[in-house]
Amino acid sequence: MALGLKCFRLVHPAFCSSLAAFTRPVSEITLKAVNGRQNNHGQYVASPAVPTRLFATKKAKAKGKGQPQTRVNLNTALVEDIISLEEVEEEMKSVMEALKDNFNKTVNIRTSPGSLDHITVVTADGKLALNQIGQISMKSPQLILVNMASFPECTAAAIKAIRESGMNLNPEVEGTLIRVPIPKVTREHREMLVKLAKQNTNKAKDSLRKVRTSAMNKLKKSKDKASEDTIRLIEKQISQMADDTVAELDRHLAVKTKELLG
Repeated sequence: MALGLKCFRLVHPAFCSSLAAFTRPVSEITLKAVNGRQNNHGQYVASPAVPTRLFATKKAKAKGKGQPQTRVNLNTALVEDIISLEEVEEEMKSVMEALKDNFNKTVNIRTSPGSLDHITVVTADGKLALNQIGQISMKSPQLILVNMASFPECTAAAIKAIRESGMNLNPEVEGTLIRVPIPKVTREHREMLVKLAKQNTNKAKDSLRKVRTSAMNKLKKSKDKASEDTIRLIEKQISQMADDTVAELDRHLAVKTKELLG
């Protein structure tokens, strides 16, 4: 017994140091570039100063639910040979900007000529914006005119596109002239616009999901260029960027909903 205690005292400091190392969070892993000995290309590896983390138990994971997750902030220059995080970020930002533009042009209480510009019309030559095949003007505060004289064969398709735009518009036709009465601002109309805003936001989220999936697929193809820890950190960074964009989409929807309902 005495001999056992004496041995424990001797190994105790090293044991504690090893235990502390294993509990170091994965966020402290640093990235560095090394040259492959067999392959003549650079490789990024996770190079922790200490051994890797221990995985959490089910009990610990359950306890951590609802707690803020540790954020990843990778240096994009260190992983640019694996994937361009800047390009991924730009694609996600473009989804956000597209929704803002959509809200400004098509989800307004007061319908304006500009809100009809980008209604998509299916023609024999493909899908075209309404303002490419018709001249749009404001006749009065209650009426918008769309002159289809330049493309009379597209008049029926233009009427169909306006009706199905989700803007609660009921166009009337007089030859090649389409008359679009502007609906009165009723509670029902406001609620319809809120519904449209939600639909457009969901479409934006679908587009964002495609950007994230595309980035993850590119990352999978680059697994031979980096260690598993590095790939895992990049995956977390991409998911974090997508989550931030979703939160921003929801914020804009909330602001728009408040504006529409008054």
